[in-house]
Amino acid sequence: MKISEFQALIRNLYFKKDSMRGINSTFIWLIEEIGELATLLNEKLIDPAKISEELADIIAWTASIANLMEIDLEKALAFKYPDKCKKCNANPCKCQN
Repeated sequence: MKISEFQALIRNLYFKKDSMRGINSTFIWLIEEIGELATLLNEKLIDPAKISEELADIIAWTASIANLMEIDLEKALAFKYPDKCKKCNANPCKCQN
């Protein structure tokens, strides 16, 4: 699935709820999911299946925020992360830090 397809899916499923909730509360949900990921990553035995679920949730909430802000995630990602590092112009990146 392309990023644009996923963003459209999230829009179709949740845009009405997201709009009623608003950008600030939607952002809080995203932060809660990031917190859940942090908790899982701090466990002695890391469960990849649980990590996978949290990463999916984080991406879904990010798509919700993008929808509320009318941002095309696929275009934003292509601009921010072209086929090379924006600092050193290399692929892979050759920056020192």
